[in-house]
Amino acid sequence: MFERDTSIYADRDALREDYQPDTLVGRDEEIDTYQSALQPVINGEQPNNIFLYGKTGVGKTASTQYLLSHLREDATRYDDLNLAVQTLNCDGLSSSYQVATQLVNGFRDEADQISTTGYPRSTVYEMLWDEIDARGGTVLVVLDEIDHVEDDSILYQLSRARATDNISEAAVGVIGISNDFSFRENLSPKVRSSLCEQEIHFPAYSASELRSILRQRAEVAFRDDILEEAVIQLCAAYGSKDAGDARQSIDLLMKAGDLARDGDAEEVTVDHVERGRRELERGRIKEGITGLTHHGHLVLYALVTFELEGETPVRSREVRPRYTRFAEMVGRDPLVPRRMRDHLSELAMLGVASVRERNEGRRGGTYHQYELDMDPGLTIEAMRETVEEVGVHRSVQDYLISADSVETADYSLPDSLTE
Repeated sequence: MFERDTSIYADRDALREDYQPDTLVGRDEEIDTYQSALQPVINGEQPNNIFLYGKTGVGKTASTQYLLSHLREDATRYDDLNLAVQTLNCDGLSSSYQVATQLVNGFRDEADQISTTGYPRSTVYEMLWDEIDARGGTVLVVLDEIDHVEDDSILYQLSRARATDNISEAAVGVIGISNDFSFRENLSPKVRSSLCEQEIHFPAYSASELRSILRQRAEVAFRDDILEEAVIQLCAAYGSKDAGDARQSIDLLMKAGDLARDGDAEEVTVDHVERGRRELERGRIKEGITGLTHHGHLVLYALVTFELEGETPVRSREVRPRYTRFAEMVGRDPLVPRRMRDHLSELAMLGVASVRERNEGRRGGTYHQYELDMDPGLTIEAMRETVEEVGVHRSVQDYLISADSVETADYSLPDSLTE
């Protein structure tokens, strides 16, 4: 029933997220800065605390894996250097307590794991200090997606562990990775002071950098002469449009290859890329809005209607009257402006929307503008239940598969209706 199919791919795993290329393309400056920040480890000195900032898919995690693999290898050349690295992805973890228990379990054998609940916080921290001190030497704690953690206790505790005599045999360094550029601003002053971290910002990849990354992966992943000439260029162009996200470009290339293989095609074409992009974007939209609250869906619906009317980017105070009307239509009390802005910020964090900061000086002040960052038609399709509950705004009628069965609502808002 099953036979190996090698007509398209030579090594499909080269397109997977966990693939580690021999060299990283387009990140020379960031790698140099990062390497300098890690140099104290090789010198046997107290390690720096390092925080990486940048949007998803710009090489933060890949650069960390690349440099730490070299750091581990190079550290073995020095008899007096004992290096341990503990990496934790904080996605799904909301508290420092959860992070601490996961770190303890990361250091321990499977037979000696602790429960993630039921211990006093102080007890969990004592376990963590014992595990770190037992290793001695230098311990690097890598916290990926650290912005998911709602309190900063773990950062304070780790950065102060030696000064407070919680550990004496080891030197600890923290590497934090965040998609949220404002993450540091939300830390308490005592944490910012104790961290004394070095910040490295990762900008979005340019289209030319994305093409180089895709060519590097494609040379390993695909058979010779299997890609239509424009495939790499088109995947890079879409990735550049999607905030310079290399991961999305690579995923799109793999999806195009899968569609070609499934269709027994002789080569991967731009048609496969276009079909793959629509399928991937549909999945990303559904994933992005699944966890939204009811009010989050209403805020998104309001933003979509502005997008379809060509009125974006738009300020939150302009979104608010329409969101308020939608909330009232479904019998909900509208959120206060600050909470509504939180939902707009969440949409931006999830990649469903994008946000830009504008500064008009003393007279206009600083404010944020929002716009949809996903295909409007696919977004409407994914939030069909909300549309049916509120009613079909005139701007979305052409995007519905069957709008006839849903009552059309007229949401014309008078010019005087503002926040």
